[in-house]
Amino acid sequence: MNELKHIEIMFVAGFGPMTQSDAASKAFYVDTLDLPLKSMPENESYRSTENGDLAGVKHFALWPLEQAAQSCFGSAVWPRNLLSPQSWVEFEVVDICLASAQLLAQGYQLLVNNRMEPWGQTVTRLQSPEGILVGLTVTPWLREV
Repeated sequence: MNELKHIEIMFVAGFGPMTQSDAASKAFYVDTLDLPLKSMPENESYRSTENGDLAGVKHFALWPLEQAAQSCFGSAVWPRNLLSPQSWVEFEVVDICLASAQLLAQGYQLLVNNRMEPWGQTVTRLQSPEGILVGLTVTPWLREV
């Protein structure tokens, strides 16, 4: 019998809410809570911390749902047959190939399978039983030297 190996999680690479309204989310997280979230020049509605800006998390970001849908499905609309996620979390793993294979072997539906993103992160995405958008990642700039 072929035993499944454990997926080796190194740390939580990032976390944040899936946003529905950029203005409402900015008003709450930036203006009210005063979180150090910066917009990216090429994507103003994706607001995030830099590594070390917010103690306790490597990356916290407001990720618009339509951008998550585009990333996973190539469409700005989240599929109706899947739970609409309220948040996202990414776990940095030692071996993304092994992690992806283990998830598939256990019957999980991968939305993205071991894909290199344009910004240099490798990611596998799926939904948790609660509907959270979960990423298993290799993020070179977050790893300790």
